Amino acid sequence: MALTAYDLTGRTAFVTGAAGGIGRAAAVLLAEAGATVHCADRDAEGLDGTAALIGERAGTARVHVLDVTDRARLAEAVRSCERLDVLAAIAGIMHSSPVLETRDEDLDRVLDVNFKGVLYACQEAARLMLARRTRGSIVTMASGAVDTGGAGLLCYGAAKAAVVQLTRTLATEVGPRGIRVNAVAPGWIRTPMTERHDREAQAHTEAVMTRMTPLGRVGEPDDVAHAVLYLASDASRFTTGQILRPNGGVAMPW
Repeated sequence: MALTAYDLTGRTAFVTGAAGGIGRAAAVLLAEAGATVHCADRDAEGLDGTAALIGERAGTARVHVLDVTDRARLAEAVRSCERLDVLAAIAGIMHSSPVLETRDEDLDRVLDVNFKGVLYACQEAARLMLARRTRGSIVTMASGAVDTGGAGLLCYGAAKAAVVQLTRTLATEVGPRGIRVNAVAPGWIRTPMTERHDREAQAHTEAVMTRMTPLGRVGEPDDVAHAVLYLASDASRFTTGQILRPNGGVAMPW
C-alpha cells in the first residue's frame, strides 16, 4: 500500500482532549496529514496552543471549548462540522484510590469523563457520518490498564474497559455502513496528565516502567499519535473492532 494511504487531505477530524498530551499530539499529526482538525477541550488556553502549533505547520484548526460530559454542547460542536471523517475521542482524567476507599463521587466522575464522554462523542460522530454517508473512522482511547490489575486503578481501569466494549460493539453495528471503530490502549506515556496525577511518584514510576518495558523507555505522546493516525487513515481500511497497544511491549496479551 502506498504511503498516500496516510494522506488525510480534504478530510475533517474531531479530536477531544486536544489541549495537551496525547490529544494535542494527535491533533497536530492529523493536521500534518492534511485533515482540517476540530480541537475540543475544556482548557481554552491549551486549545489555543494546539491551534497555534497546527497553524505553524500550515494546517487548519477549529477550536471548541467544552466539557465532554456536556452532551448537548458536544453534540453542537460535532454537528458544526460540515462533514466528519475521523473522530479521535481522547479526553480523559486520571484517578487512583484503593477499592475499599473508593467513593461514589470518585467512580461517577471517572465514568462520566472517561466512558460517558467517549460514548457521547462516538454517538454524535457516528450519527453525522451515517447522515452524510461517510465511510469514516472512529478512534477511542483505552489504556494498558485494561490488561492488568493495577492497584488503585479500579475507577480508571473499569472506565477504560467499558471503552473497549463500546468500541467492539459499535464496530459491529456501524461496520456494514462503512464506518470503522478501533481503540488505542497505550502503556505508560509521559504527559501533563500523568505528571499531575502523581507528581512525587513520577520519577519512580517511570523508572519502574522503563525496567519492565523491553524497549527500555516510557512512551511519549507522539508514539500514541502515530497509532491514532494509522487507525484514522486508509492504511487501516481492513481493521475494525481492534485494540492497538503502543506500550513498548510491557503487556503482550493474545
